[in-house]
Amino acid sequence: VQLQAFGGGVVQAGGSLRLSCAASGSTFSIHTMGWYRQAPGEQREFVASIYSSGTTNYADSVMGRFTISRDNAKNTVYLQMNSLQSEDTAVYYCGAGRGWGTYDYWGQGTLVTVSS
Repeated sequence: VQLQAFGGGVVQAGGSLRLSCAASGSTFSIHTMGWYRQAPGEQREFVASIYSSGTTNYADSVMGRFTISRDNAKNTVYLQMNSLQSEDTAVYYCGAGRGWGTYDYWGQGTLVTVSS
């Protein structure tokens, strides 16, 4: 399975961005898709996930501002990010896995920079 993320960029605080991550290859076994992020000098942290059933999970820091969705027909996961803050600046990585809440594959990352 290969993952390719799109949509990063520079946005002003309070603005919005939409990230996309397209999966290709043997995607039929993928149950979990999600997003993690890594800010400079920080460890990678969980952002949001969505199961093939549609169940979603969010980090407390993005709850109510970010929305994860999934198009199973296109094998694509999206992350709509609203009310962006400088603390959201990071490289965002999409992941996918066969298990529930586990990740076997990672994309290359896309940089989101929020300017204040």
